[in-house]
Amino acid sequence: MKRVLFWAGCLLWLGLLTPVRVPAPLIYTPGEGWTYEPVGGEGKWRRARAKDQLDVARAAFEQGDYRTAIRAARRVIRVWPLSDYAPEAQFLLGRCYEARKQDERAFREYQRFIEKYPRAEQVEEALERQYAIALRFLNGQWFKLWGYIPFFPSMSKTAEMLEKVVHNGPFSSVGPGAQLAVGTAREKARDYDLAVKAYETAADRYFDQPDVAAEAMYRAGMAWLKQARTAEYDQSAAGKAIAAFTDFLSLYPNDPRAAEARQHISDLKREQARGHFEIGRFYEKNRQWAGALIYYNEVLLLDPTSSYADEARRRIELLKPRVRPRETARANQP
Repeated sequence: MKRVLFWAGCLLWLGLLTPVRVPAPLIYTPGEGWTYEPVGGEGKWRRARAKDQLDVARAAFEQGDYRTAIRAARRVIRVWPLSDYAPEAQFLLGRCYEARKQDERAFREYQRFIEKYPRAEQVEEALERQYAIALRFLNGQWFKLWGYIPFFPSMSKTAEMLEKVVHNGPFSSVGPGAQLAVGTAREKARDYDLAVKAYETAADRYFDQPDVAAEAMYRAGMAWLKQARTAEYDQSAAGKAIAAFTDFLSLYPNDPRAAEARQHISDLKREQARGHFEIGRFYEKNRQWAGALIYYNEVLLLDPTSSYADEARRRIELLKPRVRPRETARANQP
């Protein structure tokens, strides 16, 4: 047994000392990290000049070899960062990740491109591609864990992406749409205050574009309307919705949605009247006649033609005799 172990150990030691050519598919390059190289193809994509290296990246991208295109483009940026070919290489990185369905990574690469090369000729296209990516997330696409595993949708993260698009090009071809989409994302997240702020920003910034400004003002009213209808009826949100729709009608009376805006105002006022009527009933049940009269009168001011107004008038006539004796008694006190 000991002899077997001895000879096995010798053979193992001999094997370790014998030089053997072993392919190394994983290669680490400073500044580039770990990359996979097919056996026999190590380094064949590398070139000695920036132009030639970019040509490799372009050709690989056209052939759908995005892994090689990414390596070649990154090498252009790392080795020749000040060359005329670096901007296109950075833009190509975004294209590669977008083609690989890694939208978050693509968005970040386009962001680096816009920040590093703001005067490059592809900036407008980069903005359009960022906007398209953000819209995909707005429409329900899931964000990915580690860039690969679909994990969750997030309207907050989507809004942040859209805000970057607006910041990059507020007056670009996609700026107005992106600003409106920020509001939509905030609405989907049920953050109505931030949604209204986004719409108000759009209305103010793009006041010279009537279609955009009108859309923004109408959406602001709708955002307040949604908040007013959540769970407990929000009287303050209802008042803001009425104000927003009123402003919309004063500025755009001929807009196709004018009739809808008027109907919303009417419905909101009726709901406000109902709320004030219920408060008046509460005061009345607690024998606080003066407080009840105040709220019943508010009902008449808000919606004088509603059924609540008819009942409020009746309650006012019943309560007046109860309030006046008290006021007279207080006036006669020394």
